[in-house]
Amino acid sequence: MMSIMKPTRNLLFALCSMLVLGFLYYSSGKLHLHVWGQKPLFDKQGFLMKLDGKLPPELEYKYGNLSEGACKPGYVAAKMTSIYPKFVKPASMFLDLNFKRLKNVNNYLPPFGFKTQENIIEVILSATKDYGLSPELNSLPCRRCVIVGNGGILSNKSLGSRIDEYDIIVRLNEAPVSGFDKDVGSKTTMRITYPEGAIQNPSRYEKDSLFVFSAFKPQDFRWLRQMIFKDNQRGVDGFWKSVAHQVPREPSEMRILNPFFIQEASFRFIGLPHNNGLMGKGNIPTLGAVAITMALHNCDEVAVAGFGYDMSTPHAPLHYYEKVKMSAIKESWTHNISKEKEFLRKLVKAGVITDLTNGILAPPGV
Repeated sequence: MMSIMKPTRNLLFALCSMLVLGFLYYSSGKLHLHVWGQKPLFDKQGFLMKLDGKLPPELEYKYGNLSEGACKPGYVAAKMTSIYPKFVKPASMFLDLNFKRLKNVNNYLPPFGFKTQENIIEVILSATKDYGLSPELNSLPCRRCVIVGNGGILSNKSLGSRIDEYDIIVRLNEAPVSGFDKDVGSKTTMRITYPEGAIQNPSRYEKDSLFVFSAFKPQDFRWLRQMIFKDNQRGVDGFWKSVAHQVPREPSEMRILNPFFIQEASFRFIGLPHNNGLMGKGNIPTLGAVAITMALHNCDEVAVAGFGYDMSTPHAPLHYYEKVKMSAIKESWTHNISKEKEFLRKLVKAGVITDLTNGILAPPGV
């Protein structure tokens, strides 16, 4: 009898050990291994639950003694890693001729990758020949970047001169500068856009700025090829509004934004539906969130201006340059404004980015 019970007892012990080990493995893989009764340290996206602007001791030692106003090398990546341990900094701004080696995006269709578009991208990159910022910007030991959003909150803030102080000034789509420079600045390092968002009047393009293309669908690449080679546009099938017929830029002044930033902003940072890696309802981040994600990887300090949609004020101006009201984005099919604002709030609350217009943390109605 004893000889029968001993193997049974051993078997039960082994099974219990396996269950315990399996639970520990599963829990640790999700960064949610915590003591019973305690709140988790991280949220579903992997961000630290308790956020404040204080520097961790190791960052206080590194950055706390720098003179006020001095650029802090590596600050954004260090601060981001402290609140989001899964953050990995290396991610190039633009595609170059080695783009097929980018593991994170080569298996995704646009907008989250470039699958099926490899041949046309090679043609485009062979024509542009340049794949980075200017030598002057590349040589900076510390880069301060500002992403200028298009929000109506920019109006009458007189932030223009402050915005122009940054090393890299990023603007989005067709938002104008001329006539609004007191509030939005006069300099532009790059303008990120897609076909439907591109400036249609050639005379409105700023000089000495990069035209940075962000693709959201396959036909967008065909449009870019036509802009680069100055071909006559062949139809507008697949575009949801009229698109520019020419871009007054030399090929060497054009870039393709790394689609990894769309993928990371959507699936990792904001937590939008994956939808098997396909564009669908509510899983496309705004271009502003994409630009901020790009800056987190490529800048030492990041500021934003013109962000913070307040859906409780439907009659407020949506953009600083036109009379469209806030209510116009209430039923957006592609974006999830509330979830996106949650992501931006984390960055501002933790001091990863600076909000020059104070719209992201503002309570509703303010």
